[in-house]
Amino acid sequence: MRQLSPDEASLWARVMATVKPLRAAPHATPAKPVAGQPPRFQRKVPTPPATPAAAPAKAPVRHGPGTTLDGGWDKRLSRGMVIPDWSIDLHGHTLASAHALLDHGLAQAIARGDRVVLLVTGKPPRPESERPHARGAIRAAIADWLGSSRHADAIAAVRGAHPRHGGAGALYIVLRRGR
Repeated sequence: MRQLSPDEASLWARVMATVKPLRAAPHATPAKPVAGQPPRFQRKVPTPPATPAAAPAKAPVRHGPGTTLDGGWDKRLSRGMVIPDWSIDLHGHTLASAHALLDHGLAQAIARGDRVVLLVTGKPPRPESERPHARGAIRAAIADWLGSSRHADAIAAVRGAHPRHGGAGALYIVLRRGR
């Protein structure tokens, strides 16, 4: 260990004069202090043998839409036993206006503390349909919109709606409980 320079020792002494320990270190006793050096601690308990380095800590998991429902919720949603607190109807909107309406509607539902929002998107075109059309564009964009939304952390799950609430033309958005 290198010796502190006179300037470093002076600075260290000033810092140490302002420090008040919160609590004593467990199983440690201070070694004899040497002027101008920080105190060192010696363990009374033998240290265990070195182990391989642990894996780096993982970043906290951010649960996006659709990852956190339990079986009870899924069962009630699939049987149509849940009554939505709020409904957002995107019929007749352009992609831009539908996205804005969805964002605004989710903000209102979250502010009110709603748990289930019914999102009506309209049914996709039938496969036998021959005419060229762009129907289903809003429905196709919903997953991306919700995943990148400023409200993504507030969404517990997105599930298909029961036929009594619109079936293939609607979705349930289950919001997390407010804390």
